[in-house]
Amino acid sequence: MSSWIAERSSAALRVALVCLVLSACGGSDGEPELTLAGTLDRPGATSRSQIEAQPATTQTVSFASGSGAQTHTYTGTSLWAVLSQAGIQLDATRKNDVLSKIVLATGSDGYKAVFALGEISPDFGNRPSVVAYAETLGGTLGLLGDDGPFRVTAPGDVKGGRYVSNLVRLDLRNSGSAVAGTGGGASTQFVVSGAVKRPGSFDLATLQALPAVTRTVGSSVYTGVSLWDFLNTTVGLVTNAAVKNNSLGLYVVATGSDGYKAVFSMGEIDPSFGNQPDLIAYTLNGTALTTNGFARIVVPNDIKAGRYVSNLISLEVLAAAAAP
Repeated sequence: MSSWIAERSSAALRVALVCLVLSACGGSDGEPELTLAGTLDRPGATSRSQIEAQPATTQTVSFASGSGAQTHTYTGTSLWAVLSQAGIQLDATRKNDVLSKIVLATGSDGYKAVFALGEISPDFGNRPSVVAYAETLGGTLGLLGDDGPFRVTAPGDVKGGRYVSNLVRLDLRNSGSAVAGTGGGASTQFVVSGAVKRPGSFDLATLQALPAVTRTVGSSVYTGVSLWDFLNTTVGLVTNAAVKNNSLGLYVVATGSDGYKAVFSMGEIDPSFGNQPDLIAYTLNGTALTTNGFARIVVPNDIKAGRYVSNLISLEVLAAAAAP
């Protein structure tokens, strides 16, 4: 461990020396910058000092990696705060439009991972991801070294695939869903489309034929099918094995009969990463859902029920296009 700390400290020192040299040359051109793009009021490059000027958060996280278990103590600014500072554009005519957007994090090597905006929203998923710019090593706060100058975190994830190192860009995007509502009312089936091997329609009978699971939310007991198992096993995800953690660039859009939408990142529900126990429910406390349609999405760990899409008519699996 001591050698690892020494290596990381050496890397941090090298970065610090470069920054000092650039500063000594009489300008701020050498200050690290993070590009913010997409549906924002104030897109563009934001500097390290601008991010540091926002309220700081320190968090200790643990996750598995190819080199073994890791524990880090990072200091940075909330990912939600960074995006909010840039002005998240929302359509006031769409209920909970915040839930129909994604955040694409991209590293300098092109590695990418998707977060659902609802996943990190304090009102819904409340996952406290940060844009880290410093790390405590051996009791000393310093730069990120080989992982920096910025790194996005994914607290609670089992593996570190969504801890995008050398973060250079954050893109806030609309879901890109092509499905329209059917005018509201109780649904009797939903259609699965997009990046899946076996697209098709599913009704109550086909769901009940799949392995059933239950989720308890307060006093409510839902029965249905694991959202992850349904997507990964029943319909099968289309991924590219040549791309590292390719599934982390995927997300699913759930649409209700009235056109209401909510997004879930694949990394959020994958047991190897976010491990969120989301459900396609078809009974509540042992009885049919009735006015909520034959099936609805249940998100047990969300603070508010905005992503509990009722009268489900569609699940679209989409891949986030690479940033320019």
